[in-house]
Amino acid sequence: MKRSFILLVCLTMLNLAPASAAAPKKSPAPPDKASMQKILDAWATLNPDNVAMYYASGPHTFFDIAPLKYNSWDEYQTGVKAVLAGYKSAKFTLNDDAAVHTDGDPVWATATVSSEMTTKAGKVEMSNFRWTVIWQNENGKWVIVHDHFSAPIQ
Repeated sequence: MKRSFILLVCLTMLNLAPASAAAPKKSPAPPDKASMQKILDAWATLNPDNVAMYYASGPHTFFDIAPLKYNSWDEYQTGVKAVLAGYKSAKFTLNDDAAVHTDGDPVWATATVSSEMTTKAGKVEMSNFRWTVIWQNENGKWVIVHDHFSAPIQ
């Protein structure tokens, strides 16, 4: 009797296993305007290590205000440290024109961003720049595979 019960339990478990394994994975919510501001807030720490989690590793192109182009997140993270080293604080604010396009994968967005940065010498620099960002869902996580920061010619 005990042996029959154990066999019945094992067979039941085996029958349920494929059903649970076949259950579709819930995909994460796509990035939105709040996600964009969160990324800008991380950049405002002036430490690219705080932004790394949002970017895809590997060979991806990122355009920044200075210098012109990075060919991977590692290159971007290293290069931007030198640019940010001259600042002691920053604040980036997503403007009202932000638009996120979530029709599938990839997701892309555009916005203008207000910037207030203070140099280590105390000079306050205020500007506006453009931001285009493209996310891709990699293993259940949205990561930036391309972004482009640019400023209008003054």
